[in-house]
Amino acid sequence: MSSQVLTAVHWPQALPSPWQAMWGLLRRDLRLALRRKAEWLGAVFFFVVVAALFPLAIGPEPDTLRLIGPGVLWVAALLASMLSLGRLFEADHQDGSLEQMALSAAPLSWLVSAKVAAHWLISGLPLVLLSPLLGLQFGLGSEALAMLALTLLIGTPVLSLLGAIGAALTLGVRGGGVLQSLLLLPLYVPVLVFGAGAVEAQMRGLGAQAHVSVLLALLLATAAFSPWACAAALRLALE
Repeated sequence: MSSQVLTAVHWPQALPSPWQAMWGLLRRDLRLALRRKAEWLGAVFFFVVVAALFPLAIGPEPDTLRLIGPGVLWVAALLASMLSLGRLFEADHQDGSLEQMALSAAPLSWLVSAKVAAHWLISGLPLVLLSPLLGLQFGLGSEALAMLALTLLIGTPVLSLLGAIGAALTLGVRGGGVLQSLLLLPLYVPVLVFGAGAVEAQMRGLGAQAHVSVLLALLLATAAFSPWACAAALRLALE
């Protein structure tokens, strides 16, 4: 009799672990991005157009193009990353998903990390992959192209992590896009300086190890701080 009672009882299912919640949210955001291609393809298209138009405007002088190439590509990547920040939390805020994330058993900072990772995979990784091809029209050598891709691989996640803080702080604010730009541009300057500086140092034969080390330090610092800051800002926005 007791065994029949035990089998009839419906025991509650175990809650998913934070890692499972992160992975599920990451897959969900990637699937949504595939359905809304225009939202992230716009940023990639902007990066390509800006990088392609500069050589036409400056002229065909190889030395001039080689000199401005790293800075132009890095500025284009920075602006393209900012273009895709507007919908990072906005859609979830409008449909109530963000409130469910805040009330879930998984830490909100972990879920924010999953959303930032999805944002980088959608809008940051394509820039890294396209950068060597676009760098060819500026006359960059193979070593400079490799350094450009490396610095973007390290720097674009920093842009996404810092951008998530700006997106969380301006969530639901009227005219949040302008305020977001004012908040983020000063934070983006060190990433831009050391990213473009690493490529220039590689081109001059001076070695780019110091610049890359600073970018890695920025990546570690923002990876540790940004999810916590975003979670705190999102809780304030939901109150």
